[in-house]
Amino acid sequence: MAVQMELARLLIREMTEMQIIELKERDGERSFPIVIGLPEAFAIERRLKGLEVPRPQTHDLLASVIGQLGGRLKCIHIHELYEGTFYAMLCIEQEGRTIDIDCRPSDAIALSVAEGVPILVSEQVIDSIHDDKQGNEDDHQPPPPDEDQPFNWD
Repeated sequence: MAVQMELARLLIREMTEMQIIELKERDGERSFPIVIGLPEAFAIERRLKGLEVPRPQTHDLLASVIGQLGGRLKCIHIHELYEGTFYAMLCIEQEGRTIDIDCRPSDAIALSVAEGVPILVSEQVIDSIHDDKQGNEDDHQPPPPDEDQPFNWD
């Protein structure tokens, strides 16, 4: 089962490679952050602000390719959290079938913002984040975040 989430916050810190987005449950209270790279953060920020760029960016290119091949991005789905790394898929509808394409969550979220499609997160991922957070509170030493990994706000 998957939960629809939305982008609640984008934190850009230009002096570091680690940028942070926070996803929040659309019809609930659960939320969690993900560390992403600077290019993806800037791509998301441009879309949120409605800024146009003179040439297509990577996420624009991917959206164009999907469309030119007769597909339509239905949603993105963050479906797994394994050894501290999130895994996502682009869910593309083409000729009556759904094609799931492996994708980094940061790229998937940037594309979802660009295309205005839902962000889905599996319940097992949300449960894993909660379990990891509980463990980190007990240890008081969270692992250092890597790109597309959960981030401890404390």
